Amino acid sequence: PPQFARNKMKKSFGQVPNTSYYELGSLQIQKVNGEYVYIAPVEFSDFFKWIRSGSTPGYFTLSATDSSANPKFVKTEMVYTPSSYFNKEIERHIRLQYPDLIFYGDTQLEINDDGKPYYIRTYGDFISARNGFKASGVVVVDAKTGATKKYALDQVPAFIDGAVSPEAVSLQNSYFGNYIHGFWNSMFGKSDVKLPSDEGTEANVSPVFDAKGDMYYFTDFTSPKEGVDSMLGYALTNARTGKATYYTGNLEASYMDSQGALQIIEKRFIEKKWKGRMPILYNFYGEASWLTPVLDSNGFLQNYFIVSAANPEIAAYASTPNEALRAYKTALQKGGGTVNSSSKQEKKETTGKVKRVYKEKTGDYTTVTFLLDDEKSYTMSSEKEPLVIYLKEGDQVTMKYTDTGEIFLPVDEINIKGL
Repeated sequence: PPQFARNKMKKSFGQVPNTSYYELGSLQIQKVNGEYVYIAPVEFSDFFKWIRSGSTPGYFTLSATDSSANPKFVKTEMVYTPSSYFNKEIERHIRLQYPDLIFYGDTQLEINDDGKPYYIRTYGDFISARNGFKASGVVVVDAKTGATKKYALDQVPAFIDGAVSPEAVSLQNSYFGNYIHGFWNSMFGKSDVKLPSDEGTEANVSPVFDAKGDMYYFTDFTSPKEGVDSMLGYALTNARTGKATYYTGNLEASYMDSQGALQIIEKRFIEKKWKGRMPILYNFYGEASWLTPVLDSNGFLQNYFIVSAANPEIAAYASTPNEALRAYKTALQKGGGTVNSSSKQEKKETTGKVKRVYKEKTGDYTTVTFLLDDEKSYTMSSEKEPLVIYLKEGDQVTMKYTDTGEIFLPVDEINIKGL
């Protein structure tokens, strides 16, 4: 989560020359050379430091997917920044170049694949109250020279991931949720009214990347009724085109919203006072699930928490995402076969001889992991089939399992010859 990334960058601020002159600027996520990283510029701490220095020395970069990575300071001169003054202040510089454009959202730092910094700002038009602001393009400024160029959204350079500002997307979500049937409906009838959550990491939305590397802004929507933590749907907005899609999912199921997931984490770690940050909805084993990093009171990452959006009593956590996923798979099996009923992975049957067995006590039950003579590994909880605790090497078994494509395949049913 960005809170953890920012905390690590602050602790590495000693890499910056003349440290007392500067402070850490706004942080955002970006894809650079195929790697997902957090970027944060070094900014002037006050007017007198700007007078003495005239330019900032560079920016920090940190892996957004590896919690053990350390921040790197990239040394590059930046003259036109948000913390500069007079005509060197970035928003004023952009306004002087394009006095007639309508801007919405803060300026953001974007790095090209050569590490060169640019500041960008989204422009567009305010339209009807049903839609708010429509982004048309982006203004790009060379942070060193001040060279400025305007691009329409369909012509934005490839290195820019967030051509549409998160503030514009957040406004669009708000208008869509509140005024879907007009202003008066939002005040009285409130038919189909839904409220976007405020749990996002940037202007109430969270940047996420799809399998192709395209960035989207994610937010979930909840009921306007107080005390209700039911998710009505979620939106994904393409950060380069501005195209938004609203998903309702399985309308027959009741899903918990992001605030509900955070409340579960807070109650689980109430004594330690740990908090969840950056909840994102994923599809794990066919189950709509919230994955949330958990931070302590000092901003350090402690674990990853996964909870089912449809069955909040099914949850697991661990120090790494992969460990949390393995624990969550076991929890799903123990939770009454959610994997069986909702997983879209292929169901298969097999017969074979057991070569190796490993048993691990997990709470009141035992998780049995075993290797068959087909050289595939399987796992099953004794909560689902109590007799599995008697499994031993050399047993002949017939079973049904879910082909998830992982190393340990979850078993749904098992028959041990002789038992």
